[in-house]
Amino acid sequence: MTDLSDWQLDARLAAEAKSAAELELCRILLRDEHRFPWVVLVPRRANLSESFDLNDPDRALLWGEVDAVAAALKAVTGAAKINIAAFGNMVPQLHIHIVARSPEDPAWPGSAVGWATPEPYSSAPSFWADLLACLNLSER
Repeated sequence: MTDLSDWQLDARLAAEAKSAAELELCRILLRDEHRFPWVVLVPRRANLSESFDLNDPDRALLWGEVDAVAAALKAVTGAAKINIAAFGNMVPQLHIHIVARSPEDPAWPGSAVGWATPEPYSSAPSFWADLLACLNLSER
């Protein structure tokens, strides 16, 4: 196991999160935006800004976790489409956005990213508990 003592979650990502859980490589964050089922995966490795900064085994693990979370999010929300993106212009720490989209969401078919000021949840949504159960995870 890699020593995680030098890894820290960027404060901006932490501030946008309602809840979190741990995958093998990534911390999975529930983005605090009630209009979209939206999670963010952050590899728990220090000083990364791009997926190619990971070693080969960790890079494969990252994309395996992205696919597993995306499939689970689609299953628990019934989304028409899953959007996956790695931007990093505002927060350079490597992180992957996974957003469940449907024709009923307010930004459809446009981007949910930067669409409007986020509207926080009053409590964690039911899809979060269902997602964690689907992934066999517990909240941290």
